[in-house]
Amino acid sequence: MLVRIYPENPNQKEIDKVVKVLQDGGLVVYPTDTVYAIGCDALNVRAVEKICQMKGVNPQKSNLSIICYDLSNLSEYAKVSNAAFKLMKKHLPGPFTFILPTSSELPKIYKNRKEVGIRVPDNNITRTLVQSLGNPILTMSIRDKDEVIEYTTDPELIHEKYEHQVDIVIDGGFGGLEASTVIDCTTDNFEIVRQGKGEL
Repeated sequence: MLVRIYPENPNQKEIDKVVKVLQDGGLVVYPTDTVYAIGCDALNVRAVEKICQMKGVNPQKSNLSIICYDLSNLSEYAKVSNAAFKLMKKHLPGPFTFILPTSSELPKIYKNRKEVGIRVPDNNITRTLVQSLGNPILTMSIRDKDEVIEYTTDPELIHEKYEHQVDIVIDGGFGGLEASTVIDCTTDNFEIVRQGKGEL
């Protein structure tokens, strides 16, 4: 199903439709402030496993990232030092992924890596979704290295490609091509592990 939601003013009725899918363990493709991504309720282990399988990702060996509405509940999902919190507060919402040690609230599937990526994208659709769901959303970009560009930026083509693999595709306008900048904050020496759209 393809659902059109306008980023400037997300329609709550459409948002609720997507939230229902997430609550039922469904998979959703949605826009962020960087590239289109695929996600599910981050606390629904079965849904997380489904996405990992679909993307060919081994959750034991890969860092998983979640989208939060803001930093207010951050300590539920990650251990964050004062210095890391200051850095995040200054740059979020924005096109960054901050890697932090996981906290005890996250399901076991995240614990094997002991780290989790935290995103607060500057995108109303995604943040409204997370807020309405009441849980973070697991996020993985849909872009693959060798893909035709239009298939990762045009929502209608994304829908064509993923309609049999996901439950809902949100058309939030054309997506970007540049991924988020990833910063490792697991030690006191913060390190940019991937330079993307965000400038620190």
